[in-house]
Formats: sequence, C-alpha cells, structure tokens
Amino acid sequence: MSTLRFHAIKESQSYKPVIVEEKERRSDLFGKHVFNENTMRQYLTKDAFVGVIDAIQYGKKIDRSIANQVASSMKDWALSKGVTHYTHWFQPLTGATAEKHDAFFETIGDGMAIEKFGGDQLVQQEPDASSFPSGGIRNTFEARGYTAWDPTSPAFIYGTTLCIPTIFVAYTGEALDYKTPLLRALHAVDGAATAVCRYFDKNVKKVSSSLGWEQEYFLIDKMLAASRPDISLTGRTLLGHSPAKGQQLDDHYFGSIPSRALSFMRELETECMLLGIPVKTRHNEVAPNQFELAPIYEEANLAVDHNSLLMDIMARIASRHNFKVLLHEKPFEGINGSGKHNNWSLSTDTGVNLLGPGKTPMSNLRFLTFFINTIKAVHEHEALLRAAIASAGNDHRLGANEAPPAIISVFIGKQLTKVLEELEGVTKGKLSPQEKTELKLNVVGKIPDVLLDNTDRNRTSPFAFTGNKFEFRAVGSTANCGNPMTILNTIVAKQLRDFKIEVDKLIDKKGLKKDEAIFNVLREYIKSTKNILFEGNGYGKEWEEEAKKRGLSNNKTTPEALKAKISKQTIALFEEMNVMSRVEAEARYEIEIEAYIMHIQIESRVLGDIARNHIVPTAVKYQNILIENVRGLKEIFDKKFNSVSKEQINLIEEISSHIEGINANVTKMINERKKANVFEDIEEKALAYCNQVKPLFDDIRYHCDKLELLVDDEIWPLTKYRELLFTR
Repeated sequence: MSTLRFHAIKESQSYKPVIVEEKERRSDLFGKHVFNENTMRQYLTKDAFVGVIDAIQYGKKIDRSIANQVASSMKDWALSKGVTHYTHWFQPLTGATAEKHDAFFETIGDGMAIEKFGGDQLVQQEPDASSFPSGGIRNTFEARGYTAWDPTSPAFIYGTTLCIPTIFVAYTGEALDYKTPLLRALHAVDGAATAVCRYFDKNVKKVSSSLGWEQEYFLIDKMLAASRPDISLTGRTLLGHSPAKGQQLDDHYFGSIPSRALSFMRELETECMLLGIPVKTRHNEVAPNQFELAPIYEEANLAVDHNSLLMDIMARIASRHNFKVLLHEKPFEGINGSGKHNNWSLSTDTGVNLLGPGKTPMSNLRFLTFFINTIKAVHEHEALLRAAIASAGNDHRLGANEAPPAIISVFIGKQLTKVLEELEGVTKGKLSPQEKTELKLNVVGKIPDVLLDNTDRNRTSPFAFTGNKFEFRAVGSTANCGNPMTILNTIVAKQLRDFKIEVDKLIDKKGLKKDEAIFNVLREYIKSTKNILFEGNGYGKEWEEEAKKRGLSNNKTTPEALKAKISKQTIALFEEMNVMSRVEAEARYEIEIEAYIMHIQIESRVLGDIARNHIVPTAVKYQNILIENVRGLKEIFDKKFNSVSKEQINLIEEISSHIEGINANVTKMINERKKANVFEDIEEKALAYCNQVKPLFDDIRYHCDKLELLVDDEIWPLTKYRELLFTR
C-alpha cells in the first residue's frame, strides 16, 4: 500500500468524533447573528426602521441620513457581539462567494483610535474587479467595480466579521454577479404577477417569489480525500473501480445517520440557526456517504443568499470533523450524483400561495391561471431553462439513473391532466349560463384544496408540479440558485405580462366578462403547450424519440445548451423585462462557456498526471514482481515451466496491454488538447474540448480501472472507492 494511502486510512480509523452538545433551543438560537427585523427594532430609530422596511417591501430608496443611522446601529450591534471587521459579501460569477474585510478600527491622531462605520461604508465599496470574470465587459487593467448594499437581505455575523449582502457591478454599470439580475427578475415577476392577481383580489400590492432548495452532498474523510489528487483538484474522482457493494441494496437511503456525520450535521444546523438559515430536514441520500439538507421556504433572494452561505460554512465545519464535503454533481462513477432541487412558487402580500388550489371556484381559477401560465412559460423557453442548469459537472449527472434528462418537460399528474382536458373542451367564445355553471362546478370547483396526495412524484421529470409548487429538479448541487431562479422568474414574468395583455384585449375589444376572457386565453394555452407535458419515464430511449417528434430540444452537453442564452429570443426577453442587457447576457455566456473549458482542461491535466505518474509506474512495479516470479518458476520447474507459469504470463501481458492503452490515450488526449487550445473562437474551443478531449477520459479510465483489479492492493497508490464510500 502506498505511504500516503496507508497513512490516510490509518488517520481516518483513529479519528474520534467531535461531540456536539445543543444547550439552547433552536428557536432561541434562530437569527441571533442576523441584523433582522427584530434586531432592527431594538437598535434603529423609528425613521430608520421605517426606511429600511419600505426599502425591503416596496423597493423605496434609502436616503443617506437613514443609511448613516443604520450603519451606526449595525456597528453597535456587531461590536456588542465581539465583531472586529466588516465586509461587503457578494456573489461574483466564479460560483463562490467573495469578501474583503476592513476593520472598524480608525486612527484619529495623537495616538488615539475609534471604531468607525458610516453610511458611506455601508452603502457602497470599491473592490478590485479586475480578477473577477467579466466576459469582456472589463479589461484586466480596468479594475474598478462597485459593491452596493442590498437591504432586502439582512446583514449577518460570521466569526468576527459583519457581512453585508451586496450586489456587484462594473464601473460602467453592468452586473458582474448573480444577485443583480435576480433582483431585477424578482421585480419583473412582482409587477407582472401583481397585475394578474388583481383580477381576483384588488387588495394585492406585492407578489414574492419563494424558493426552497434541497442541498445534496457527500461527506468523505478528509485524509482519504486528500490522498486523491483528483478529488483535491477537481472535486470528483476521475478514476476508480466500483466497489463490490455500492447502492444496489438501497440500505443507505433514509437509514440511520452515522454518528460522525450526525455530529457534523448538528454543528452545521446550529450555525445555520444563528445565521437565520431555517434548515429543517436532514437524511441519508441514496448513495453511500451521501446526505441531504433542506430548509423551510423563503423569499427567493434571501434563499439564494442562504444557500450560497451554507455551501461556504459546510466546508469549514466539515473540516473540524475531519470531513471533506463534495458538492460536485457526480463525484463517483456508478452511484448517484448530487442535485439541488429548486422548489419554486409565488405568494402574495395577503398570504396566498398562488400555486395552491383554494376552496372556492374563484380561488381555483386563480390557481389555474398561474399554474397554466407557468407551464406556458416553460414551453416557450424550455431550451433557456435547460441552459440555466448547464455546467461541466451537471453534464455527468443529467440523464443518469438518478437525475432528470437533458430534455425539459413538465409533469403535472393524472388528476390535473384531466382538469386541463376538461377545461380545454369548454366551448370557445361567450359561454351560455349553463356552460358557466358547468365550468365552475365541474372543472374549476372540484380541484381539491390539497393536491399533495393526489399528484404522484416523478423522479425522472426535470420540472414537476408537486402539490402547491413546481420543483425544478435538474439544478446541479454546486450551482448558485441565482442563475436558474433569474431565468425561471423572468420567463414567468414575461408570460404573465403577455397573458394580461391578451385577457384585457378580449375584455376591451370583444366585450367578454373577466372570467370568460381568462377561460378563453387559458384554454388556448392548454392546446398550445401539450408538447411540454410528459407523465412517463424520462430516462427511457423512447422519450428521447418522442421529444424529438414534439420539437423539444435535447441539448446533452453544456456547449450545446448555453447557445440558448444568447439567442435572439433570449436577448429580446432579457431586454424587454429589464433583467439583463445584451452586453450582460453575452458576457455571461462567455464566462460560462469559458468555465466549462477550464473545468475540462483541468480534469484532463489531472487525469493525465495520475494515469502516467501514479497508475503506470505502479503497474510496471507490479509487473516486475510478476516477471521475477516467472523467472523463479523457470529455475524451479524447468520442463514444467510453460504449464506452471501460464497464468502469470497472461497477467503480465494483460497489464502490458492496459499500460499501452493508458499511454496511447493520454498522448492522444494531450494532442487533442493542444489542437483545441489553438482555436480563438470560444465556441469552437468548447466544442473541441467537449467532443474530442473529454471522450478520451473514459478510455483512459477504463484501462486504469482494469489495472486496479489486477495490481496488488498493497501497492495500489490511490484510495479506493470502498475506502472512500464506506469509511464512517
């Protein structure tokens, strides 16, 4: 056994779990480190409090005098908790969070110093923007960028630092982060949905998008993970033979949580409580050493911030428990990967979930309006929705046995399918009194208040209705939720805006009553969106063929999928809804496709290094042992040598063939990489990496994994799957 592997296994076996004691109720801990509404009531003046609440609820601008009061109160609160620094916490297009810490400390002369934090420091800062991805918006020598306070997401304390959630924009005004377009999309869906809501309730003044994410992840012993260069550098295993036992017995799913993992979870949940992240659910997932955490639903912008924060603190807390968290979508071949299901809905300031059926025909009509419009939005922009979850990591997962396919479809269940069929059959035009009664009683009036038990779950559907929300199941586990949530809310906002225009036209020009106009438009939507509805097995080959006939896209790779982000339809959509300019949309396309290239390039280099510098030398070493054994047999048996040494010679030849296969394919991969790097056009380069470089990974892995079964376990250099997945 290699020295590194030996010590890693020994360290993992000797680790004693950290005992985490919970001394306070979680309800008492919740939000203690957050400058939330309750804290603001204690620290802010009445004018400052009202100013911040108006900014949160109605988007009103906070004037500078109010900002000074808020900053002073924030500082006093933070200092009372032992805080020494503050930072503008933002989410650049790297996929990680970013922060630059400044001390409250200021000198005032004569050897004196004070703690200082004013409105200017709260509202805006100027971090160096040159090293963040900009997609060509900014040149490297143009470093200026701005972070600006987002009052809708409360400041929080992490460690000894006051973190202030902010947007991040270029000096020229373009968004360089995930939060800015999301806030614009949420504003767009608020306006469009509120206008439609007023068909049913004139008291509605605001509609909010809600998000409940489900974070899947693996916990791997830190020392074992460190012994694998591929995990350390790429977040996943680039080779490794499947263990005899994987997930085939389904004995890990919802099983008893291992004590060491539970200790990690308890500390993580305590930290989440303090930071106001409302985590509620934890359980074992399907694969060995795979787990899931899910919170109570929140307003989408806050939920996105909380998920980004969670991924950061997970890594820090895991390290204290001698774990490494793997968030990659497919860290292990042959077992389930990890996703981040995004459960989405819309709710009013009057407390109504717009995707929850009500108890009266009118509330059910409201439900059908938002339900059908969401389906219509997905139908019109299915390729863009696929692009929203495209990444190098997610390409490994989409279409596999545990994840939705790359084809976007909508699952609604048999009962709602029947409701839509009945609604479609209503006579077009003005309805007779009998038809009106029949429609309200037989179609709209019979939708049950709770559909949770009436709608089965379809694990193969990427976008499924699950009772009172839509579940976007195809989002990858490493993703920033801001990307898919920006696109989903934008397409729904656009659809609701178009819907209102159509309904108003029927009311104003054709003299239809409001309900009849709504029914007529919805009926046409039902007819035109049938192609996107699918109730069957999304994993089957038959669905691929059927989807093609229906005209649905099937973009299996990231370079294919991302093209939808810069189509004429998409650019027009983003500009019309004031979510992104053409420059911003094109920049994001360039950033994401460049990230894809970099991920494949890094994996290629790491795989080549491991294969040639770890696997091949080990195989040669073992081969030499066998050769010496054959020589000894020849000396002992002489005439019987051929029959006695046959198996050893065959093994030597088999090892040689795999060594040859590794070297030939690594050389080919390097040459293909060189060819790809010559391309100046970023799309051509991405396609070359996707179609020419990446396929060679499987060929190299095949030979390496075969050698793992042939070479003596005692000298094999890499920690094996059975050790990574079954060390608890």
